[in-house]
Amino acid sequence: MKTNAGNLKKGEFILYQNGICQIQRADFYSPGKGSALMKTRLKDLITGKNVDYSFKSNEDVESLAVESIEMQYLYKDSEYLYFMDERTYNQYQVPAEVVGDVAKYMKEGTKHYVYVYNEKPLTIRPPLSVRLKVVEAEEAAKGDTVGGAKKLVTLETGVSILVPIFVKVGETVTVNPETGEYGERVKEA
Repeated sequence: MKTNAGNLKKGEFILYQNGICQIQRADFYSPGKGSALMKTRLKDLITGKNVDYSFKSNEDVESLAVESIEMQYLYKDSEYLYFMDERTYNQYQVPAEVVGDVAKYMKEGTKHYVYVYNEKPLTIRPPLSVRLKVVEAEEAAKGDTVGGAKKLVTLETGVSILVPIFVKVGETVTVNPETGEYGERVKEA
């Protein structure tokens, strides 16, 4: 389906140089003279590479109708992340390179939205935050409370992040999987 480049939005999928790309950023730019541009950052879902490209705002672009299906994350190996559609029990594999660092924060058994085009999984929609248990933490130095002191902890998926010094082993924290930033300590019910 053709769409005008001036209407492109972050998160949409397009066909670019015969590859399926997801728009990571789209900024409208009008230089004053000449035609307006849509400056984009595209993520190629085959190679996982990012490309910056400026479309003329009136240029036609091939937009793709991609489904977003909630699936259970099963496991990963060195190349792929494996998901199961719980409605059909079909299993899908998504290249780890395309998902990137977000995979470090994914816990087996959790639900994630997988983008699928023509029965082929492309990538996942990263969650805004994930809840993970702290399994290892440095001891905070006494009196080290000036300026929002932080310490390094290891989470149950094996990834390490910086958290405030009051966070202890066994507690659950929220993390933004796209940035790796600590959100808050979660009170268990």
